[in-house]
Amino acid sequence: MGRAIVRQVNAFLFDEPLSNLDAKLRGQMRTEISRMQRRLGTTTVYVTHDQTEAMTLGDRVAVLRRGYLQQVASPRELYEQPVNMFVAGFIGSPPMNFMPAVVTGDRLKLPFLEVGLPSSAAGQVSDGQLLIAGMRPDHFEDARLLDPVKRERGAIFRARVDVTEWLGDSQYAYLPFESNPEVAKQLADLAAELDSEALRTQLIISIDAMSRLRENHEGEFWADTDRMHLFDPKTGINLTRDEAAAADLASLEQEELADRRGELAK
Repeated sequence: MGRAIVRQVNAFLFDEPLSNLDAKLRGQMRTEISRMQRRLGTTTVYVTHDQTEAMTLGDRVAVLRRGYLQQVASPRELYEQPVNMFVAGFIGSPPMNFMPAVVTGDRLKLPFLEVGLPSSAAGQVSDGQLLIAGMRPDHFEDARLLDPVKRERGAIFRARVDVTEWLGDSQYAYLPFESNPEVAKQLADLAAELDSEALRTQLIISIDAMSRLRENHEGEFWADTDRMHLFDPKTGINLTRDEAAAADLASLEQEELADRRGELAK
């Protein structure tokens, strides 16, 4: 990398430069590469299978699947407005939770809870249709720790906690559920393609580190259903992608890049 940088070229191509480093050194070098790239202002194409590197180093990220381009966007847009299940499952750690969702009139029946059908999907689905609902771990919380205002905005449900992971500054709870065989196969295929074991028939919920939820006990949880995505199980397409919100994120990204170019010009 040093030999490439001193040449003062118009663009750099980095092909997984950190893949052989241990975890601690990878984190340090990721920060140094980001700092260097912003100081030099040189266009850089960075190839990686590590979504953490892609999210932290990229201004725009191109997600490929078997050689086909899935989505090109800022890391925030990929996280908040993915175009399909593959992008949604690839971006984020822990990954997005995927659950079977059956349309019943203007309602959606999911494991643990039942919610209203989002208006953005109303004209694209039919009664009795099976969909896949996607919600990220940070879209949940221990309901007992919420303030009343936030509690009213989402949905409350009860479920048994199978496993908890306490990491000091954060905590995760794992809630197993029964899944439709079609959805289970879809998740198994996607997990194999992403080289991941995390896309199972369970909810991974991010809860406050102060939560006292315990394994093999029932807990009360809150879900931010306004941020839920619905995917077609056959095509994987996101039926509830908000194009206006995606455009706003893209506009914000362009403003940030313009500000950075202005700072470099000075």
